[in-house]
Amino acid sequence: MSHIGTAGSGPTESLYATRQKVYPRAVSGRVRRIKWAVLVLLLGLYYLLPWIRWDRGPGAPDQAVLVDMVHRRLYFFWIELWPQEVYFLTGILVFCAIALFAVTSLAGRLWCGFACPQTVWTDLFMWVERLIQGDRNARMKLDREPWSARKVKLKAATHAAWVAIAAATGGAWIMYFNDAPTVTWQILTGQASLTVYGFFGLFTLTTYLLAGWAREQVCTYMCPWPRFQGAMLDDQSLVVTYRAWRGEPRGKLKAEGVGDCVDCGACVHVCPTGIDIRDGQQLECIGCGLCVDACNEVMRKLDRPQGLIAFETLANLAASTAATRGMPPSPARFEAGMAARRPPRLIRPRTLMYAGVLTAVAVAMLAALLLRDTLTLSVLRDRAPLYVVLSDGGVRNAYTVKLANKTRQVEAYALLAEGIPGAAVSVQNAPVDAEGRPLVTTRPDGLTEWRVLVSAPPAAPLRPSQPITFRLLGPDGRPAASASSVFLAPGP
Repeated sequence: MSHIGTAGSGPTESLYATRQKVYPRAVSGRVRRIKWAVLVLLLGLYYLLPWIRWDRGPGAPDQAVLVDMVHRRLYFFWIELWPQEVYFLTGILVFCAIALFAVTSLAGRLWCGFACPQTVWTDLFMWVERLIQGDRNARMKLDREPWSARKVKLKAATHAAWVAIAAATGGAWIMYFNDAPTVTWQILTGQASLTVYGFFGLFTLTTYLLAGWAREQVCTYMCPWPRFQGAMLDDQSLVVTYRAWRGEPRGKLKAEGVGDCVDCGACVHVCPTGIDIRDGQQLECIGCGLCVDACNEVMRKLDRPQGLIAFETLANLAASTAATRGMPPSPARFEAGMAARRPPRLIRPRTLMYAGVLTAVAVAMLAALLLRDTLTLSVLRDRAPLYVVLSDGGVRNAYTVKLANKTRQVEAYALLAEGIPGAAVSVQNAPVDAEGRPLVTTRPDGLTEWRVLVSAPPAAPLRPSQPITFRLLGPDGRPAASASSVFLAPGP
């Protein structure tokens, strides 16, 4: 172990501390029920979403949510995104980030305490641990015992259950990138690729380590969010807090001149990060609110008002503290403190700013999705040779025309070249319509390339670099897509 000191001064205090294992106790109450509901909802979505089917027609994957890396497509129910439309993912990330800021400004670390994957899976792992090894005291006693057949059995069962959950988690993640029934069968029968098994093992291992072993250390030391989430809070944000104006001074139940806090430690025993909420706002607090349920349970048993620990704004905490300053513990102090509270101001400059940004991002993304082109045309001019002078004195340029069709329908479009009077357009292996214009067809949900030759007549007034526009006309004669390029010719 490393120490800091000078020669002859002896070792000093170590910079490293051994982790103090946290043994959270089970608790029941309103907050715990909400957390269970959120856990079941989120885990249900995560595990079941890859199995939902969505009919996209023949030849298309029927998985509702799929990131198809092989064919470079992202499917989300009726939405299909191409690689060049990655800006939609950027917009989603920006929207989620601003939404996280907005939720934090309203209700503190609500995400951390209820919906963060680390919180959800750690909660599940701890539930399994309690189910097998018992509650807080039983687990503490088991860890202090010497190794025995019983201890080995309980520990082995716990870790086996953790590995099973971690494997299901890793397997479910793989299903978002492969057809769920197919890849599941391949994994179980040993037919999957090394890449699939590699990522399956990686996600299984990380889930097992983070939710089973690291737990609160992820929130305290690895996650960057606690370090700057304070910038999102103000005095109107709802946070888990201890009402010291009511609980202090602490003392035994029947002692004289003491507050409502009997110093039972229930709030500490249920905390998944092992902190004491009575010490005030702390980096380690994830805002899960389990201490609220634990304290309320004690208050009910003591026939005292609930809410000694509660979701409260710092403004109300300061107002109640000021209103009860100098008052001894009594019903009058409780009434004065509660009377000083005010409903949180949900509408304030900070939340209005977040709401405005969220609305702008949502509207921009929706407009981009509704107005996105389902057919795009791109033109690449040949660089060698730059041009060809024909025997009659005309000039010809060659191009590669690419049509990207984002629908499942096959269409034929007339191809025109505008900008050069009298120019003739010919497309290799393409038929022509009644007006002699070449017809280029699309590929369903794919890309097609066509070799195009544009010839200018001898009498055409050409500059060395002439702008030219390629245009597609649909069966109804309306323009469907266009792209610009240049037509090169000999100089004067």
